[in-house]
Amino acid sequence: MPDAVVIGAGPNGLAAANVLAARGWTVAVLEAQSQPGGAVRSAELIEPGYTNDLFSSFYPLAVASPVFGAMDLADHGLRWCRSPLALAHPTLDGSCPVVSSDLDETCASLDAGHPGDGDRWRDLYSRWQRLEPSIIGALTGPFPPVRAGLRLVGSIPPSELPAFVRFALLPVRRMGEEEFRGEQARRLMAGNALHADFSPEAAISGFFGWLLMGLAQGHGFPVPEGGAGSLTAALVARMQSHGATLTCDAPVTSVVIRRGRAVGVRLADGTEVEAKRAVIADVAAPSLFLDLVGEQHLPASYLEGIRRFQWDLATVKVDWNLDGPIPWSSPEARRAGTVHVADSVDALTMGTAALSTGQIPDRPFLLVGQQSMVDPTRQPAGKESAWAYTHVPQHVRGDVGGEDLRGVWDERETEVFVARMEHEIEMLAPGFGALIRGRHVFTPSKMEAADANLRHGAINGGTAQLHQQLVFRPVPGAGRPGTPVKGLFLGSASAHPGGGVHGACGANAARAAIAAEWRRAVPFRR
Repeated sequence: MPDAVVIGAGPNGLAAANVLAARGWTVAVLEAQSQPGGAVRSAELIEPGYTNDLFSSFYPLAVASPVFGAMDLADHGLRWCRSPLALAHPTLDGSCPVVSSDLDETCASLDAGHPGDGDRWRDLYSRWQRLEPSIIGALTGPFPPVRAGLRLVGSIPPSELPAFVRFALLPVRRMGEEEFRGEQARRLMAGNALHADFSPEAAISGFFGWLLMGLAQGHGFPVPEGGAGSLTAALVARMQSHGATLTCDAPVTSVVIRRGRAVGVRLADGTEVEAKRAVIADVAAPSLFLDLVGEQHLPASYLEGIRRFQWDLATVKVDWNLDGPIPWSSPEARRAGTVHVADSVDALTMGTAALSTGQIPDRPFLLVGQQSMVDPTRQPAGKESAWAYTHVPQHVRGDVGGEDLRGVWDERETEVFVARMEHEIEMLAPGFGALIRGRHVFTPSKMEAADANLRHGAINGGTAQLHQQLVFRPVPGAGRPGTPVKGLFLGSASAHPGGGVHGACGANAARAAIAAEWRRAVPFRR
């Protein structure tokens, strides 16, 4: 009988298993899919010889995360690749602001949009460098982040603290208007905010735009050599080196609860796997509590909070195998591993407004990945692979594009919407379509079928809006991985600090389990 059972072998589940196993716990990880990784997987989706990342692809938070940083994953085979430019944002007017690993190049790019914006970014990045350790520590550590919070407050002069709090709460539209003079720099920052599920007008969207630009500047948007699955492979190898076990094709259908305590899990074939100390669930909160636990084991107030849980937007993702690099008209975009496609901050606002009213945008904001440029192991010589994703409503009420898309995502709707996405790239990269060898499409329903945690294509484990962050995640009054069921800990992206490949949700759950076991043992030590 293991000390702990971990449900799910996504990055958070694997992080939890690594933390526990390194502390000497025996750990059994159970994964429903035939391969570990959750949303961090790669495969030959389209044709042999081409490695495609199924879901996520670039990982600035993984590199910055103290959780993964403490694991020495390079010793277990992980190698990072970085493109010359982390990020580019071209538009039809020919402008293309970028974030480079070279600060001078980034600043020159922003100065091209408006003289002086480069120095303004230097000031913002200097602030980021000074505060990054405390901010990352606060974001990835347990809630409330007492130690990291004190370090953060201590690194800001008292007279400047109110101004910083205001800065952190700003919508990215307003932050861009206050910090920059040119539209190009504002567009670049706003595009980054949309990574984290924030519209240009949402509170704290400016903070997340600044955070991602700071990460891009300092760490790049690195990708694992060989594909996303290489990160998972390193986590599994380290976990197994400490004695933890992994079983795939082992879907958990319920948490076994006796006398108010989680004592194991039940698999689809009826097998029960007992746990001496804890069950940690890398499972989306609604699925965990409503399906695996059951209403009878939860207080009414907690159930009410779970029923109010808000998913983030649905996602459509397209992978392409190509006969050559995407022929962007902008030379800068050809050097960037990640490319944003949207005309302006106003275009981002109109797109997110459509989404908020249940409408499919006519010109979707695209996040394009072309990381294969720095990793020749992913495809045959002379060829390339690329991908793009965009968001659509969870519940479609209409189509701004006028093509009667209703969100059923059948063959017709998928074909129409993929053509809409490819047209956005073609306008900025004439000849793109002629290079396509083959494509693979994840519609929202297909994405969920490939990973049950990605509910209808929600890739963030629940919205990251302020009303579902910190003490409100996953329900008001929570913010910690403990649950109403003793011995059961929530370690998925539905827990603080939320989405992103950083391992913090799982690591926090593991540490909470260790602390709870210590508290149980204290009376017997006296």
